[in-house]
Amino acid sequence: MAISMTEAAALHVRRSLEGRGKGEGIRLGVRTTGCSGLAYVLEFVDEVGAEDEVFENFGVKVIIDPKSLAYLDGTELDFVREGLNEGFKFNNPNVRGECGCGESFNV
Repeated sequence: MAISMTEAAALHVRRSLEGRGKGEGIRLGVRTTGCSGLAYVLEFVDEVGAEDEVFENFGVKVIIDPKSLAYLDGTELDFVREGLNEGFKFNNPNVRGECGCGESFNV
């Protein structure tokens, strides 16, 4: 099982952590919501839990809880800029469908 991060995503997270002044990395998870069932959750992590899985890319840690890992295995986290918009993009090979607005997905 693995989670990866592009260099662009790692750079964005590293800058955010430096601006914050603390943090072990970023947590990627899922929560039940939306019309398709699941949505991605990103948050800063100040302390890694005993059951957390840690994946490191370009010197940045991505922390995943065991329940979320089942839905996220093989996911690549990217950071993209498209015109005036920028944000994280989740390249998740487990996704079988997404809602029309793109806010939620199912596996």
